[in-house]
Amino acid sequence: MELQINNQTVTVAAEPDLPLLWVLRDLLGMTGTKFGCGMALCGACTVLVDGQPLRSCVLPVAQVAGKKITTIEGIGALPVGAALQGAWQQINVPQCGYCQAGQIMSAAALLQTKPNPSDADIDAAMSGNICRCGTYPRIRTAIKQAANHGGQTK
Repeated sequence: MELQINNQTVTVAAEPDLPLLWVLRDLLGMTGTKFGCGMALCGACTVLVDGQPLRSCVLPVAQVAGKKITTIEGIGALPVGAALQGAWQQINVPQCGYCQAGQIMSAAALLQTKPNPSDADIDAAMSGNICRCGTYPRIRTAIKQAANHGGQTK
């Protein structure tokens, strides 16, 4: 089947019910998207599908054929992604870093729909992403910085 990943068309030979996470990691070698819980509870595997943050660990690849998939490897090509990645580095958000790809993907989806999010907006959008190191205050600060420095999209 053909997939649109990070603005490129790729062809994969995969069973339709294989989770997108394993297509990305095992078949395409794109290891930025992480396996966390395998039950769509932690957010480490978050990717954008047509701009919506979805958990790739439970998302059958057949459901994303013909849709625009953006992974952490491609988010920096978008203005919102570049702003977030810059803010993440400047604020020094990661501690262990394992959850950060999923965090950035959820934050990108938020800023694409709400370019000037409130604390409540951030809390709601990020509530499905768990950081075991507890970097939530730095994540919020980085999201606000990205929003204030060009993270908005029109």
